[in-house]
Amino acid sequence: MPFLAYIDPGSGSMLLQVVLAGALAIPFFFRRVIGDAWHRIRGDRGEPTQVEGGEDAPTDR
Repeated sequence: MPFLAYIDPGSGSMLLQVVLAGALAIPFFFRRVIGDAWHRIRGDRGEPTQVEGGEDAPTDR
């Protein structure tokens, strides 16, 4: 007895969209964890960034 299964195109495309959206959302959700791990592997330790204008920038004091 043959087993016949049918997924109509609308359901198939919705299933594909859900799978792709989930796969693409994972890096955005875990971007901090992935970034920290990447920097730890490469040996980069985030260096402090300078304020625009450097030391000569005017202050409000």
